[in-house]
Amino acid sequence: MTAKYSCFLLCFSTFLLLFTGSCKHPNKDSTGEEVFPSTAVGDTSLKLNTLRLPEGFQITTFAERIDGARSMALGDKGTLFVGSRTENTLYAVIDGDSDHKADQIMVLDTTLNTPNGVAFKDGSLYVAEVNRLLRYDAIEENLDQLPEPVVIYDDYPDEFHHGWKYIAFGPDEKLYVPVGAPCNICDSAVVDKRFASITRMDPDGGNREIVAHGVRNTVGFTWHPQTKELWFTDNGRDMMGDDVPPCELNRLGEVGQHFGYPFCHGSSVVDPEFGNDKSCEDYVPPIQDLGAHVAPLSVKFYEGTMFPESFKKYAFIAEHGSWNRSKKVGYRISLVELDGNTAVGYTTFIDGWLDEESQERWGRPVDILFLEDGSMLISDDFGDAIYRVTYKDNSIAMVE
Repeated sequence: MTAKYSCFLLCFSTFLLLFTGSCKHPNKDSTGEEVFPSTAVGDTSLKLNTLRLPEGFQITTFAERIDGARSMALGDKGTLFVGSRTENTLYAVIDGDSDHKADQIMVLDTTLNTPNGVAFKDGSLYVAEVNRLLRYDAIEENLDQLPEPVVIYDDYPDEFHHGWKYIAFGPDEKLYVPVGAPCNICDSAVVDKRFASITRMDPDGGNREIVAHGVRNTVGFTWHPQTKELWFTDNGRDMMGDDVPPCELNRLGEVGQHFGYPFCHGSSVVDPEFGNDKSCEDYVPPIQDLGAHVAPLSVKFYEGTMFPESFKKYAFIAEHGSWNRSKKVGYRISLVELDGNTAVGYTTFIDGWLDEESQERWGRPVDILFLEDGSMLISDDFGDAIYRVTYKDNSIAMVE
């Protein structure tokens, strides 16, 4: 072999190594499992330096190359389960050395139908497809060989439009499952009363009931730590203009309340197609009108000790960002300041995933999850990443 040819092979091999290392494809370990290397803030390709946070807060990358990372659920042994929407993939993220950086990302299944929603209870992982709910028992003991799931139900509506689901267990031990309206604007509840609603059921699928009506498309909810009431976001309808109608932050005060869709939007916007003989006073108003088209998804309250105490009076909301507004909005973590059940402020906690001037976006926040140490995880289905937010300054952080 000539020296010139040997040099060529060496250069070509180096090129291949660099090229394949930059792609979003996993390597495989000795067992054949797909594994991604952990990524620290120092070597991330994401534009973390463009993100703006209150003084004292820092954001780093917990995990990268999780295609379409959406809802998150934490297992009893620390496994972070992550769903997706269009990727049809279910993931397990492992932080084996507890350094708050992913050591391994396992692809558990790629055959599911829009497995957006994940919830964990009593050692089992619940995964919501469009019309089915699956339960994987003892999953943390069987990550290398996924157990055959138990089908809890398979008879929910199968329409894809707003069919992806966020799920969570409430303080009543019930599993809450929303059913979005299968359209931009329609009175779908006359076809199936489950449309545009939030339902709940026992963990085995029994005793199903509708707890909230008139909810167009909620992809995030939680329970207030003191009152235990259900709080949820709702995405407003499209095709009424850039600034109308607002999206919503809502509170369920009692089972069976109606939140307006498709007749009324926000606090006072009567729908031009379905609201002519309706009054917004007949429906439960939002706690806060959010920005039009900001696409609010996850909402969470802070109960940890890492952040300053003042942040316990806020609802944190992941605004996924607009898709058809003439000038993009959202693409941030917002804060709704509360005085009891009354909103007294609406501001920004983190932004910078959208370049306002160029209108270029590089991330879209989806879900929020707080870890035991009080730090915050944020999933991003556009940047294919999960971020970790910490507070390290001893001074009191102020929200501008």
